Amino acid sequence: MSLQETLSNQVKQAVLASFNVEIESVEFQATRKEFAGDITIVVFPLLRFVKGNPVQIGETIGDYLVENVSDVKAFNVVKGFLNIEISDSYYINFFNGIKGDENYGFVSSSSNEKAVMVEYSSPNTNKPLHLGHIRNNLLGYSVSEILKASGKKIYKTQIINDRGIHICKSMLAWKRFGNEETPESTGLKGDKLVGNYYVKFDQEYKKEIQVLVEEGQTEEEAKKNAPILLEAQEMLRQWESGDEDTVALWKTMNGWVYNGFNETYRNLGVDFDTLYYESDTYLLGKEFVAEGLKSGVFHKEEDGSVWCDLTHEGLDKKIVQRADGTAVYMTQDIGTAIQRIKDFPDVGGMVYTVGNEQDYHFQVLFLILKKLGFDWAKNLYHLSYGMVDLPSGKMKSREGTVVDADDLIVEMTDTARNISQELGKLDGYSEEEKEGIYQTIGLGALKYYILKVDPKKRILFDPKESVDFQGNTGPFIQYTYARIQAILRKASIEEKDVAVELDIKEKELLKQLQLFPETIQNAASQHSPALIANYTYDLVKLYNSFFQNISIFGADSENEKIFRVQLSRAVSNTIKNAFSVLGINVPARM
Repeated sequence: MSLQETLSNQVKQAVLASFNVEIESVEFQATRKEFAGDITIVVFPLLRFVKGNPVQIGETIGDYLVENVSDVKAFNVVKGFLNIEISDSYYINFFNGIKGDENYGFVSSSSNEKAVMVEYSSPNTNKPLHLGHIRNNLLGYSVSEILKASGKKIYKTQIINDRGIHICKSMLAWKRFGNEETPESTGLKGDKLVGNYYVKFDQEYKKEIQVLVEEGQTEEEAKKNAPILLEAQEMLRQWESGDEDTVALWKTMNGWVYNGFNETYRNLGVDFDTLYYESDTYLLGKEFVAEGLKSGVFHKEEDGSVWCDLTHEGLDKKIVQRADGTAVYMTQDIGTAIQRIKDFPDVGGMVYTVGNEQDYHFQVLFLILKKLGFDWAKNLYHLSYGMVDLPSGKMKSREGTVVDADDLIVEMTDTARNISQELGKLDGYSEEEKEGIYQTIGLGALKYYILKVDPKKRILFDPKESVDFQGNTGPFIQYTYARIQAILRKASIEEKDVAVELDIKEKELLKQLQLFPETIQNAASQHSPALIANYTYDLVKLYNSFFQNISIFGADSENEKIFRVQLSRAVSNTIKNAFSVLGINVPARM
């Protein structure tokens, strides 16, 4: 039982014994720094049940706790706040229980509990991954790891959007202008080569629109009638009808893209347990559109298109199949969700990591799946996140003004190299060691900068600011971890439990360590890596304050030295565990 649970039960007993009143809950908060105490009980909410002066009520409860709870050594009351001082022995006992646990904070998954499937990345196969995809991948991967650490069984997945008009645009542009070039013949990654043709299509499309406008069509008419667009639409129809040449080109170009994506995922440090392809799942979606028509969930308009009327639920009407019988995104998402449960019957819920511009889409998707009668639909969650901006402005894939993910990863390593060299951080290391550390610092900086922000918030990303060795950054935390490793390499101590009188700096560290398991659980329930990131920053700030004010090797006694080395090791282990669920590596030397 945690200290808070123990105190809560004892406060309830105190109120019952002293005032003959039963209360359901007790409100706690951290003790303010200007007052003595480790945890504070807020007395004001009790005034609904106990009449009297809040100071006197607080003193009555405080007396009861000192008398009945061995770990409560003193208290003070400030207005309506009862500040409780906890004995050193309580924190020492806690520490001795966790100091050797390398998996501290993590919970093993239960075989009885339903698994959770987390979807992230889910790119289109017409362009390389960019900065927006990086936030998506980092969020999805980290949430997966946090859920796993909280005790859930996890499947990481993505739906690859490998069909549709946007894919045909790249295919058509390559067919017209590609001269049979390949990733091998050009030396380009496959996803970059295909992305270049997506941009080329847009350039040619705009030229054709301009010609049609000059011939007298309105801009709206010209956008619909441009020959290159009509040809791309025809290519999509050929693909859906199984035309041999079209399908062969589609397989070839998608193959180039997959090879490119896999290289980026390796460099970014994310992975997947299973993959789904829209080209497979949209067909199952169409089957369930037909089922929904029979059951009355959907209806057919005069032009043959199929819709779902959600106006009674406060939404609008949503198309699920076009008049010509082709699928829309909603069709594919319906099919994908159903296929996943068929493939993994132990899955009881899903998390979709998709930008906030798709909030409405997922509202509709989840509601349609409920209407189709799937019980698991109530356990679907949209991990909605804000866009990533750069000082230069918004990115547009079709115009080629995106920040390429591969380029950004390289830039982060270069930035880490430049700043480290300026500071002389890695003097004395071999060039090979330095390059490895630059990559660890650069990627850690990128991941931390993005994950420390609440997912719902928009981010303005500044690569140089993210690699600062001071402040709330990944490198600052990595540097503290490396500093502790240097202490541990120097230390030679007897491994034993010790009892010492705690300095306030040591007690603050122990209190922060105690919060780690709860932080993991809160981050899992809120799907927020930011809680882990900012917890770790707070832990590191407390450790640095401890390190600057208290001598480890100059301790007054051997027991104090042993305790401080053990405390340093527990802090470094917690940093490592926290960063592991963020997908960030920590260097032993830096």
